[in-house]
Amino acid sequence: PPGTGKTLLARAVAGEAGVPFFSASASEFIEMIVGVGASRVRELFAEARKVAPSIIFIDEIDTIGRARSGSTAMSGHDEREQTLNQILTEMDGFSGSEGVIVIAATNRADILDPALTRPGRFDRVVTVAPPDRAGREAILRIHTRDVPLEPDVDLARMARATPGMTGADLANLANEAALLAVKRKQERVTGADLSEALEKVQLGAERTLVMPEEDRRRTAYHESGHALLGMLQPGADPVRKITIVPRGRALGVTMSTPEVERYAHSEEYLRGRIIGALGGMAAEEVVYGVVTTGAESDLEQVTNIARAMVARWGMSERVGRLSALPSDAQQAYGLAAAPGTLDVIDTEMRRIVDECYDEARHKLRDHRGQLDALALALLEHETLEEADAYRIAEITRLAKDPEEPR
Repeated sequence: PPGTGKTLLARAVAGEAGVPFFSASASEFIEMIVGVGASRVRELFAEARKVAPSIIFIDEIDTIGRARSGSTAMSGHDEREQTLNQILTEMDGFSGSEGVIVIAATNRADILDPALTRPGRFDRVVTVAPPDRAGREAILRIHTRDVPLEPDVDLARMARATPGMTGADLANLANEAALLAVKRKQERVTGADLSEALEKVQLGAERTLVMPEEDRRRTAYHESGHALLGMLQPGADPVRKITIVPRGRALGVTMSTPEVERYAHSEEYLRGRIIGALGGMAAEEVVYGVVTTGAESDLEQVTNIARAMVARWGMSERVGRLSALPSDAQQAYGLAAAPGTLDVIDTEMRRIVDECYDEARHKLRDHRGQLDALALALLEHETLEEADAYRIAEITRLAKDPEEPR
């Protein structure tokens, strides 16, 4: 994915290998004049051969390495295809390029031409995934090396709170925390600065918004609904923070992050996610008997999860064990399956979401006292941290952070 450090890896290889290193971006080869790209590729490989052994690194290879189609490009010439053909020939053509190793980076490996990825050309595929917890902690230590930190800063805790973030995200997080400390005229970055920077990176900057008291109260119930269902739902991600301070486009936010990295999700966990996401809308209906526009992003999230459950992950008996909608056809999914199948997918999505919404309302009615307590605390304090939220809701945290195996 973007930001995981593919180009950094190539630079590390250049430093470690101790041989001449040629770096180019694939977009540098493309020109409107046909044949220029191919001649630039020939020149690059000729230079590399002269000083072999050497390494060539091509960044964003998907610019020229997309799978070739029968028709020429829209611009009326096939400059990109000629450039790609030249790279294919240079890498494993009749003459061969002994002593020259070619490395390329892309975040769209799925669209590359099969001729590029066959054995003998790019035959080693190294997937650079987002870092795990230990990796995130090490990356944070690197990016805070030159930043004076208060003794209370716990980078291990920050690494736990940032699942899924890439190296670029973590560098941005450290930078935002340093900027906050400078704004506050502090000598050192505190744990509070890092927490606030994380909120800003994930949720957007705080907005100064004068809300009518009725809207503020409704937002408090909306966020309390999300949080309470997240606490009650077995296997759900623990609630880390609830706030009714407007951030980005949201009027309030409930933050939940998993205890440990999850790489495969069960149907129960996904249903729990849907129930939690519908909690805000359900709370507004239970308390006020109305539904407002505040649940827009919740409904987008619910729709995406339900569609994937039914159409990609085989979690519906009626659709069966089919990948009816490939992941890249999510937007224009009218073309991906037969009309009858699409109708069944829609029906099943509605069934799952309706069942989850009924369960969300039922649970909130049963735990109305805890919902009121959370909403009142939010109206008073505006932001509740994890420990306070669980204490006010009178719910015991079952799982503690397990030590990750070394």
